[in-house]
Order: sequence, then structure tokens, then C-alpha cells
Amino acid sequence: MQIPVLIEPVANNGYRASSGAPIALAAEGPTRDEAMRNLESLLQKRLSNGAEVAVLDVAAPAAKNPWVEHAGMFKDDPDFQEVLEIIAENRRKMDADPDVL
Repeated sequence: MQIPVLIEPVANNGYRASSGAPIALAAEGPTRDEAMRNLESLLQKRLSNGAEVAVLDVAAPAAKNPWVEHAGMFKDDPDFQEVLEIIAENRRKMDADPDVL
């Protein structure tokens, strides 16, 4: 499991490692590594007392696609086929040109 941890210097020349909700813990130590080990120890103690970290997947409501209202708007346009042919021709030229990535 990975959780984001903020490590910051404290006034007495040590460091504080803290995590945010829902695992709001903080520990200090004389070095960054010691502060992280102390924080890990606190978390392990909490987990060994029956706490657990779980993930809940919630389906987001379907977002309205803003392009749907424009779908098919050129189907009856007599110039649209010509536009598609121009696009296809440009693509063929670009595919044949070794200098085009």
C-alpha cells in the first residue's frame, strides 16, 4: 500500500512525517528516515488493532457527451464527401512522405 506523506522540518532540527485523511497520523524523528519509520510504526500499530484500509469503487454518473448533438450533422451536405476525399488524399501524401512523423 502506498500513501502520500508530507515530510517537513520542525523547529528542533528534526522532521515530521504526516499523512492525510483517512489515515491522519504524524510522527517526528531526528532524521527524515526516522520520522518515516516512526510514522510507519504508528500505522502498523493501528492496522494490527483491527483497522483496515479499503477502496470503494463508485460508478460515476454518465457524463453527457457534448459531441453527440453534432453527430451526423453533415450527412446530407453535398460538399461533405469532397471534404472527406481531400482529407484522405492529404493523409496518403503524408503517409508517403518519409519526413513526416
